[in-house]
Amino acid sequence: MFERLRTLLFALPLVLLAGWALAPEPPPRDGRLHIQYWEKWTSFEGDAMRAVVDRFNRIQDRIYVEYLAVSQVDQKMLLATAGGNPPDVAGLWAFNVHVFADNGSLRPLDDLCARDGIGPEDYLPCYWELARHRGRTWVLPTTPATVALHWNKKHFREAGLDPERPPRTLEELVEFADRLTVRDGDRIRRMGFMPSEPGWWNWGWGYWFGGELWDGKSRITADSPENIRAFEWVQGFAKRYGTKELSVFQSGFGNFDSPQNAFISGQVSMVLQGVWMNNFIRTHNPTMEWGAAPFPHPADRPDLARSTVVDMDVLAIPTGARHPEAAWEFIKFVQSHEGMELLCLGQRKHSPLSSMTPEFVRRHPHPYLQLFYDLAKSGRTFHTPRIGIWREYQDEMKNAFEEIWTNGKDPAAMLRRVRERMQPKLDAELERARRRGWLQAHSLLAPAAHALP
Repeated sequence: MFERLRTLLFALPLVLLAGWALAPEPPPRDGRLHIQYWEKWTSFEGDAMRAVVDRFNRIQDRIYVEYLAVSQVDQKMLLATAGGNPPDVAGLWAFNVHVFADNGSLRPLDDLCARDGIGPEDYLPCYWELARHRGRTWVLPTTPATVALHWNKKHFREAGLDPERPPRTLEELVEFADRLTVRDGDRIRRMGFMPSEPGWWNWGWGYWFGGELWDGKSRITADSPENIRAFEWVQGFAKRYGTKELSVFQSGFGNFDSPQNAFISGQVSMVLQGVWMNNFIRTHNPTMEWGAAPFPHPADRPDLARSTVVDMDVLAIPTGARHPEAAWEFIKFVQSHEGMELLCLGQRKHSPLSSMTPEFVRRHPHPYLQLFYDLAKSGRTFHTPRIGIWREYQDEMKNAFEEIWTNGKDPAAMLRRVRERMQPKLDAELERARRRGWLQAHSLLAPAAHALP
């Protein structure tokens, strides 16, 4: 804790200097209230939000939003808030909202939502859940995400598989992967599927088998039977194709945002990816024949069909913002169908709202828009656990995955080690929460999975 405090105090003057360097020229004398909006997006994603900002600035004459693209926006917002000079609006990620809420860096939005009639009925349940922590609303959505299986239809055709029929169970996925894999002697030329590609959700494989990483109350559950089964399934690929051969093969993958992306270049036939993948396919391989479908479930667990990771980008009002009412007016506009659909159309994602207008669906270029939207409504959504120790927990899960995938270690033993290391840390976090009185009013945090009855 003290090391972190010293780091923050050392970095604060540098960040404030950077903030002054980023500050725009004095605004024109137009009679408007000018507010600052810090956002992480650049490229076409930034262009999409700039279009929303421009629209807001045009339709009214009281407030003028100044959009600033800021790298490491979460850390700079945190430090600017500590220094008493935050932006009026900050574009953050949902995964660390609970951390910022707990350290007092965000203004709760419940009073503003209640006053202006914004509530859970306006959003898909999984996204409203991500906006809340300890019974309060801290942020509101911008662009959402779900993930699905993407497959190369040309490869399916070459392997004698129906290009319009993806695997529906995990057992079928293994079978299809075998048929799609191409070898040249001991050398792998193409993989049907690799659990390590892209590797962004290696912590989450257990959820597709019915597992969770904690019980939402007090227990770390890394080595539950469901999680062990999941990582045994992962390890099955390494045993089947050889860890050395897979390592050599994977070393030839290019950067994600490039024509050498493993899926886009045809090195991997099936991949777990998000709603954003269409953008990169259109850019780097626009003639590619591909499809998207719900990621498969175990054959003996049909109740897990249509499971998906959910995440979203969010807008927040930092504590100490100079113009919270004006900031709220902009955030409220983004939550309207007009603002949200302009943004999501520009970023080519689905909407987090509880409905999409026919015009939005008609104009949207994503060929699987409805799939990703319906996955968010599936009732089988999950996200990173909202606990303060998550970064450490994620690192432990990453290390366990590598030991299981690369070094052939026993999944049960590796996951047990994760639990034994993380349980004392969760116990300490819970004790701090008890001392602060957080556990009397609400449970510590929401569990990571959202299932409808």
